Amino acid sequence: MSLSRQNCTSPRELFSVLAAGAVVLLVVHGLGRFIYTPLLPYLVDDGQFGAGGGAEVATWNYLGYLMGAMLAIRWHRIDQIRRLLPIFLAVHVASTLMLTQTDHLTVISTLRWINGVANGIVFVQAPALILEWLVLRNRASMSGLVYIGVGLGLLVSSGLVTGSAEWLASAERWWPAALVSVPLAWWGAARLMKLDVPARQPEDDNTPVTTTSPLLDRASIPLFLAYAGAGLGYILPMTFLPLLAKVQLAAGHWLLDGTWLIVALSTIPAPWIWNRLGAMMGDLPALKLNFVIQLAGVLAAVVLPGGLGLVLCAALVGNTFLGTVLLTQRIGRALHPHQGPRLSAAMVALYGFTQMVGPWLTKQWLDGGGTLVSAFGIGVAALAFGLIFVFFVPRANKS
Repeated sequence: MSLSRQNCTSPRELFSVLAAGAVVLLVVHGLGRFIYTPLLPYLVDDGQFGAGGGAEVATWNYLGYLMGAMLAIRWHRIDQIRRLLPIFLAVHVASTLMLTQTDHLTVISTLRWINGVANGIVFVQAPALILEWLVLRNRASMSGLVYIGVGLGLLVSSGLVTGSAEWLASAERWWPAALVSVPLAWWGAARLMKLDVPARQPEDDNTPVTTTSPLLDRASIPLFLAYAGAGLGYILPMTFLPLLAKVQLAAGHWLLDGTWLIVALSTIPAPWIWNRLGAMMGDLPALKLNFVIQLAGVLAAVVLPGGLGLVLCAALVGNTFLGTVLLTQRIGRALHPHQGPRLSAAMVALYGFTQMVGPWLTKQWLDGGGTLVSAFGIGVAALAFGLIFVFFVPRANKS
C-alpha cells in the first residue's frame, strides 16, 4: 500500500501539502507568536505596558501554548486532528483580530493566552498529520521542510511591523497580522483537510497497532530533558532580542529593527540545512552540532554586548532553533514509531512549558534589579544543560 501511494504521489502534490503546512505554521507561529517580539519595543514605547508587563503578556501566551500542546496529547488521533485543526485555526485568527480592539493589559494577556492555546494545538497537529502522510509515502525525510513556514513567518512579521510602524499605534499594530492571517489560514486548513491519511496504520493485517506503551522510558527521557533545555534556551532571544537592542544601542540604529530581520533571514533556510545535515550525518549527531551552535549564539549576546553580540545571537539562534525542533521530532518518532503524533504533542508540551518559564524568570530577574543582558545567561545555562543530555540519547535505527 505504501509503495503504491509513493508511486502515485507527484512532486506537485508533495509541494502543495508541504506548502499548506508551512502556511499554517506561518500563521500561528510567525504572525501569532513571534510577531510579538518585534512588536514589543513599539508597544512599550506606545505606553501600552512596560517591559515587565510585556514579559507577563509573553508568559500568558506561552502558558496557552503549553496547554494547547497538552490538549494535543489527548487529541492525537487522525480523526480528531481533522475535526479540531480548522476550529483552532479559526480561534487563533479571531483572537488576533480582537487584539486590535484593546489596550487593557488583562484583556491583552487573556487574548494572548487563547492565541497560545490555539497555536499549541495547531503547531502539533498540522506537522504530525503531514508527517504521517509522508511516512505512508516513504518521504518522512521531507517532513522538516514544513518548518520553512516559521522562518517565512518571521520575515513577514518583521516586514509587517516595520512597514506599519509609522502609521499605527498601540492596539492598531495588530491589524496587519490579523488581516494577512485570514486568507492564509483558510487556504492551509482547506488543503490539509483533504489529505489521505487513514485513522490507524497497522504494519500488516496481522500486526495490531500499539498505542499504549509509555512515552517516557530510558531511551526517550534524555531526549525530553535535552528538548526542555532547548526550549528555555532559545526563547529568551526569540522574545527579548529587539528589546535588548533597544537597551544597548542608540536611537535610530539599524539593528533596532535589524536584529529581527537577521533572525528571520537566518531561519528561512534552516529547515533545509538541518534536514540535509540530518540525512548526511544522522539526526542525532546533527542535533549535537545544532546545540553547540545555538549555545554559542546566546552566549554571544552575554559576552559581547553591543552590535556584534546581537548580530551573532540573531544569526546563530535563527539558524538553529527550527533544526532543534525537526531533528528532535524525527529522533523521537524513530524511538517510538508507533505513536508519532502523541509523542510529538508531549515534546511540544514540554517545550512549551520551558518557553513559559523563560519570560517568567526574566520578569523575576528584572523586578529583582537584574539586567536584560544578564538574564540571557539563563538561556546559556539551559542550552548547556540540554547539550549534556543529548549525549545520553541512544541511536535509533533511523536517526
